[in-house]
Amino acid sequence: MFTRCAFGDDEQAKIPRIMTFRPSYEEFKNFASYIEYMESRGAHLAGLARIKPPKEWVPRKSGYDIENINMTIPAPICQVVTGTQGMYQQINIQQRQMTLRQFMEKANSELHQTPRHLDYEDLERKYWKNITYISPMYAADVKGTLSDEDLDTWNIDRLDTILNLVNTDYGIEIDGVNTAYLYFGMWKSSFAWHTEDMDLYSINYLHFGAPKTWYAIPPAYGRRLEKLANETFTDSYQECNAYLRHKMTMISPKVLRQHKIPYNKITQEAGEIMITFPFGYHAGFNHGFNGAESTNFASKRWIEYGKRASICKCRSDMVKISMETFVRRFQPERYENWLKGEDYGCHPEEPGKNCAAAPPTLNIYDQQTSSQAAKSKEISPQKRGCSLAMNAQTIAVENDEEDKSSVCSSSSSRLKKAVVKLRKLPSVSPSPSSVRNKYDFNSIAAAQIKRAWNELPCDKPGTNLLTNGIVKNTKRMRFQTKELTLDDED
Repeated sequence: MFTRCAFGDDEQAKIPRIMTFRPSYEEFKNFASYIEYMESRGAHLAGLARIKPPKEWVPRKSGYDIENINMTIPAPICQVVTGTQGMYQQINIQQRQMTLRQFMEKANSELHQTPRHLDYEDLERKYWKNITYISPMYAADVKGTLSDEDLDTWNIDRLDTILNLVNTDYGIEIDGVNTAYLYFGMWKSSFAWHTEDMDLYSINYLHFGAPKTWYAIPPAYGRRLEKLANETFTDSYQECNAYLRHKMTMISPKVLRQHKIPYNKITQEAGEIMITFPFGYHAGFNHGFNGAESTNFASKRWIEYGKRASICKCRSDMVKISMETFVRRFQPERYENWLKGEDYGCHPEEPGKNCAAAPPTLNIYDQQTSSQAAKSKEISPQKRGCSLAMNAQTIAVENDEEDKSSVCSSSSSRLKKAVVKLRKLPSVSPSPSSVRNKYDFNSIAAAQIKRAWNELPCDKPGTNLLTNGIVKNTKRMRFQTKELTLDDED
């Protein structure tokens, strides 16, 4: 169920492996205690762990008949992947809202259905071979839960951890961070390399459907991945030194092996729980139509990670959490120095690098607002950011009800008017034609189809039926005995 990249025997022996836990119901009852037990076994060293819950734990007694789940997906995304040789960028194009049943029908359609495969390894090869073809849709960051309201044990929508202090002390509710988000996937829908917001823990329960493949890098090797990504996607790194938080970067296992970055992979099946640990980079893809529920949580061990987590400053709507309440409550002896920016120490995964933790910032709320919220206990919902920063002329586009899509880097935006913000670096002055060509998705599709045509194995020459120029109003295109299906709605 999991593999590692090949190293010398000495280094290979040091690489932590993903652990699987099978708790009894008694062991399972106390969430925080069981996470602490897992870490006592060293589960956090791999950055990812799997739990097979006890059979007594049933999060949804009514089952998962889609006909009986009345749910609307407000902003599904179409995932357009560009790149080559194992290094890719994923751009999410927001689509019109649809019901869960409509999403399921699309996922099971001829265009998006899971290809025939021998095993998980065979399906993984097909994923990376075809990652830039036939863009899948992903219903990500859908606010809500599939768990029963009376579920008291491991209820993802209300985990009782110290992360709740953000709500208790500041009256801040952060969708998907201290409340649950739902994720409905289809074949090839993906989540790019990232750590959680503020390097928090996360929990992901696969309620139903096709499996999900995960890749994980041990936290001790996370800086290696960052270095590789920064050297490859230099423009993105120059614009935002925390651009991996945009969740757009895809790097294949083959490239990780070439650069000696250790990783594990594991396949999560329906009814299983995945736990990601602080500073654990992870990525993955769905095998077909499925539904998962996820949220973040925290422990005292996380606090030092949170104090030193990278922050994306190019987007005002990225999740930021003030560490003030955590330092004051759990590290009182360091509180005064931390306020002055003199809290010297090491990042937990960089023991030899001594530096000061970032002092408190106003972040998403000022002290006055926080104080008032704490007194009134009024919940102020804060939603995850959704914008796209690129090296192009600044453009603001507001769409009305008839607009079909808007570009965003996450599907979390629930704005009535979608806004596209493209940023310009001072040193870049692209011509209008170059900007138009760079973001002309029809041209990208045409280039990908031409490449597919050239790569098709055929003993006889055949005839290329691909027309030059923009491809539109075309449902099927035949290449001799091969057939490529396009979805004109996308």
